[in-house]
Amino acid sequence: MESHEIIGFIAGFGTTFAAAPDLYAMLKRKSAAGMNPTMAGMMGTFQIVWVYYGILIDSMPVIVWNIIAVAINFLTVAAFCYFARMEKLLKNYPTIDDR
Repeated sequence: MESHEIIGFIAGFGTTFAAAPDLYAMLKRKSAAGMNPTMAGMMGTFQIVWVYYGILIDSMPVIVWNIIAVAINFLTVAAFCYFARMEKLLKNYPTIDDR
């Protein structure tokens, strides 16, 4: 592995996992409150283009980090959709205290 690829892997690490804290927070509190999936969806979509670009220029750091980032961003969108749906369903059902 050449030195520029090592630098690419180090640089890609930070930007790839920048979205992970939002996903972690949402999973931890089991709520979509305060989250907006638009940015994660847009980032995931354009990171697919980065993967293609990495393939075109044969850059393993670009390919690897962006595949991981796509997964993180689309998991964030999926978690948001799941928790938002659950919150909506639970809102429609009365609790014991409401009876």
